[in-house]
Amino acid sequence: MAKEKVVLAYSGGLDTTAIIPWLKETYDYDVICACIDVGQESELDGLEERAKYSGAEKLYICDVVDELCDEYIVPTVQANAVYENKYLLGTSFARPLIAKKLVEIARKEGATTICHGATGKGNDQLRFELSIKALAPDIKVIAVWRQPEWTMDSREAEIEYCKAHGIDLPFDASHSYSRDRNIWHISHEGLELEDPANEPNYDDLLVLGVSPEKAPDEGEYVELDFVKGVPTAINGKEMKVSDIIRELNKLGGKHGIGIIDIVENRVVGMKSRGVYETPGGTILMEAHTQLEELILDRDTLAYKKLVATKFADLIYEGKWFCPLRESLQAFVEKTQERVTGHVKLKLYKGNIIKAGTTSPYTLYSESLASFTTGELYDHKDATGFINLFGLSMKVRAMLDAERDK
Repeated sequence: MAKEKVVLAYSGGLDTTAIIPWLKETYDYDVICACIDVGQESELDGLEERAKYSGAEKLYICDVVDELCDEYIVPTVQANAVYENKYLLGTSFARPLIAKKLVEIARKEGATTICHGATGKGNDQLRFELSIKALAPDIKVIAVWRQPEWTMDSREAEIEYCKAHGIDLPFDASHSYSRDRNIWHISHEGLELEDPANEPNYDDLLVLGVSPEKAPDEGEYVELDFVKGVPTAINGKEMKVSDIIRELNKLGGKHGIGIIDIVENRVVGMKSRGVYETPGGTILMEAHTQLEELILDRDTLAYKKLVATKFADLIYEGKWFCPLRESLQAFVEKTQERVTGHVKLKLYKGNIIKAGTTSPYTLYSESLASFTTGELYDHKDATGFINLFGLSMKVRAMLDAERDK
């Protein structure tokens, strides 16, 4: 009788390498490893040999970078969704796509179970498991760090477990930053960051760029074109979204853009301190915001800010595949119909400085905005408007004065 199959979300790191023999020994599964490429770059080197050597039956490596950019990042940028005013959701919107691919592989392989190595303290367990519930409610989930059979509580223990099962790989037992990387960002947690009183050791920590102090003394201009809220060109050269992000990552990293140090509120109830590098994403979000500032009317812009907060919360909480997120995205897409134009920005030592924005759909009228009286606006008309607009305040003050007598 054939064994049941489990699909393991595999990164090639020590945790997921130790999980392979553990799943076979504990549950007698055939282990199918799945590494979902969201832009980890060099982290993918040598994975197939490592997975097979560790006891996996098979390894899938799925390149979903363009899908991540086009179907997850672009809607988030269009919504201007930022969690707690700082976090640009890099890990948050990648997890549901990874879960989607895990489900597809499970269906293809006839697997009954999906396994992930997210901890019981973090947000990723929600993002993986809520996505799997929404897409495949019949598939079982094993969250290793919540299983009573999982007794390894340190890197040393995991290394010893691997060696005992004939897996001798060059893992280092010394502790380092806990990182998550994709095309949009890289996150850093651990070491000195665990105490909010400590300043981050940026010289040792940064991967995608430099600190503003070490950025060039000369600024650099970058120009972006958008069509219906989607970035289409950088510095006059048309590119797909993923290539625009890659180019912006280089420029932003060079100039110390997009480094944030945040104490955020995790869904599970605790506060967590981390440093995020999102150089290209920070530039892209700022350019899109500048363009909307020129194009959207006051009421739409104000309401869209409310939507942005809820959109960010849903993504952060792992609810990408919920009806509300889909409905909010439909609203956002409607607002983007005229978000077409050209944005010029100057990058300088961690700063993004406006350098000019144009759009065929601009609502800015120089003749209206100037101090000169024009045909569309007579200064005298403001008198009646102010009288009516402030009527309730005036009446309240008059009646209070009467009562005081």
